Amino acid sequence: MRMESQRQFDLIVVGGGIVGAAAFLKLQRRHPQARIALLEKEAILSDHQTGHNSGVIHSGLYYPPGSLKAINCVKGRHELVAFAKEYGVDHDVCGKVVAAATEDELPMLEKIHGLGIQNEIEGLERITGDAVKDIEPHCRAVAGLWVPCTGIIDFRGATKTMAEVAMGLQPESGVFTGVEATGFTQEDGGVTVHTRQGDFTARGLVVCAGLQADRLARKDGVDLPERVVGFRGDYYELEDHAKHKVRNLIYPVPNPQFPFLGVHFTRMTNGDIECGPNAVFTFKREGYGKTDFSLRDTAEALGYGGTWKLFFKNMSFGINEYRRAFSKRLFLKTLQRLVPSLEMDDLRVGRSGVRALLLRPDGDTKDDFRIIAQGRSVHVLNAPSPAATASLAIGDHIADAVEKQGLLS
Repeated sequence: MRMESQRQFDLIVVGGGIVGAAAFLKLQRRHPQARIALLEKEAILSDHQTGHNSGVIHSGLYYPPGSLKAINCVKGRHELVAFAKEYGVDHDVCGKVVAAATEDELPMLEKIHGLGIQNEIEGLERITGDAVKDIEPHCRAVAGLWVPCTGIIDFRGATKTMAEVAMGLQPESGVFTGVEATGFTQEDGGVTVHTRQGDFTARGLVVCAGLQADRLARKDGVDLPERVVGFRGDYYELEDHAKHKVRNLIYPVPNPQFPFLGVHFTRMTNGDIECGPNAVFTFKREGYGKTDFSLRDTAEALGYGGTWKLFFKNMSFGINEYRRAFSKRLFLKTLQRLVPSLEMDDLRVGRSGVRALLLRPDGDTKDDFRIIAQGRSVHVLNAPSPAATASLAIGDHIADAVEKQGLLS
């Protein structure tokens, strides 16, 4: 830890996930003389959403045209792939299929195809069921989409590299792990970030807190009616003898009534094949086990009207998701819709992740990326998927907001 006199910076970024690291990098590139601190409460960077996601470089296929998600996913994808190539981050632009298992799914497949065309997804192609089988021989589908620009990446490695590149631009900047922001004090000309390891001061503040975004925003005086609610996603992995059944990425046609994309198959950069995730309400925001529990997190989520409205809107889906969370057989049945040859002994229990959803009071989860500037602070309030793919583009938005507020000049 630096000495007290060395805790004074030009700007402080709170949150060491990939969005925080990308903001750190973009700000340092624009202002190479600025001394910037990146604070992360865990012992390593990217230890929550970034390090527990599916590792997919998303194409930008599903998002409303003109939305921040659509624009920044496409722009960020190109930047992320170029960054990975330049700095040797493990990745592979391998492509994916979106497979319609039944005729009933064809109208939604057509809708997604139309969104992809509007979002200018390069190489996107409507294909037959036989063509799906040519790409993924064990996949059964009546039709599909071929999305060649989708890929896979080591997001932990990307985050670490972004921070290292930023530090290489200005050695007097710093990455502080194991340092949790507990509060903020805004004053004329500066802001103080309070931590258990002492105070850090700067002219401006950027907060990219993911699962804690709403709490830290309120501590900084942001009037925020929404609340972050966590949803855990569980994965299975294919055993070595079954890995040949999935070559790269297989996605289902998403159900438009459910706020998640559905269980899919992903080849990871290390060669493992993951199957998942489901989506169940979690009783602990940063809890990755099925029985993890936090009284505070549970009370806040279940004491919020938006949570119950979401539950009631998706009651049958939610019950099915919980059943699958505790039943390998039911999970397998879902996977067999696209890969019928899968069997029980093909699967082993994998990891879990938690998604942060900024949930509106009416229970709506479809909020776009949201970044606000207030006083001497910029807060990333909502950055769900595809935020990891879009991270470098989001970093530009954050840097623009910092400059507009006059926090770095």
